[in-house]
Amino acid sequence: MDHREDRSLGELFGDLAQNTSRLVRSEVELAKTELTTQASQVGRDVGILAAGGFIAYAGFLVILAGIVALLATRLGVWPSALLVGLIVAIVGGVLVMQGINALKHRNLAPRQTIATLKEDVEWAKQQTH
Repeated sequence: MDHREDRSLGELFGDLAQNTSRLVRSEVELAKTELTTQASQVGRDVGILAAGGFIAYAGFLVILAGIVALLATRLGVWPSALLVGLIVAIVGGVLVMQGINALKHRNLAPRQTIATLKEDVEWAKQQTH
């Protein structure tokens, strides 16, 4: 005789509730772990974006001071400042775009949690049949 047939309906529903509760707690823990991992990766990309911005700004200041002084002897002060400013702004823009593109390509969905939740739904359906 099957062990399942020896148990009352109340016991079966109790076991189902207990197993479902354990399953939900496990899924929540998995989601937390997965999101924490992804958050650290996004934090790294934001750090790269900030570093790119800082480097572009520092480059702007140094190049502006040095090259403007050099070019001012031939072009004048304002054309020299304009030329150097445009070049440094382009370099900074490229770094910022790289950081933005890295962030856009991050998939923040907890894929593993979603997959196991689908499996859990199937398991729960099988338990009620």
